[in-house]
Parts: sequence; C-alpha cells; structure tokens
Amino acid sequence: MIIIHAGFQVKADQENEFLKEVQSLVEDSRAEEGNISYDLLKDSEKAGSFTMVELWKDMDAVQNHNQAEHFTSFMTKAPQFMAAPADVKLFNAEPIVK
Repeated sequence: MIIIHAGFQVKADQENEFLKEVQSLVEDSRAEEGNISYDLLKDSEKAGSFTMVELWKDMDAVQNHNQAEHFTSFMTKAPQFMAAPADVKLFNAEPIVK
C-alpha cells in the first residue's frame, strides 16, 4: 500500500476557493480504481494549513491518479491558492502480521 501526505499552505484570501476546487478532486479521487481513502485534513493550530492523506493499493494506482483529468486540472489551478509549494511525501506501507 502507498501512503501519500500532501501538505498545502493556502493563502488566507484563497481558502474558500481552494476548498471549492479541492472538493471535486477528493470526490473523484475516491472513486478511482485502486484508491483506499482520500481525505483532506485542516490543521487546527496553523491557519491555512491542510494535509491530503491518500491511501492507494499500489504505485500503478498512484500513477493513474496523477494522470487523471481531475488531478491534472486541480494541479493547474493549485498555484493560485498556495502561499508555498506543496510538500508531498510518499510512504510504502506493509501490513503487520501478528
């Protein structure tokens, strides 16, 4: 399983527009083959700070997601909302057998 944490620092005056745009990205991504979960979390202590937490079946699913129209469309619009570049971290998770 692949885990992605994508951190976004959103400009204060762009937060509502960001949330409007990201809503369809979340919905469409959840419907993708190979998606396990796709959630946007808002930092309760740092204004304008969000983290997208994504769980994918495998790297093929991630690559398909990165080429999907809803993802590429959002990424084209994203720079207007951001106060800083996105901070993306990928993790390879393995199940723990007890």
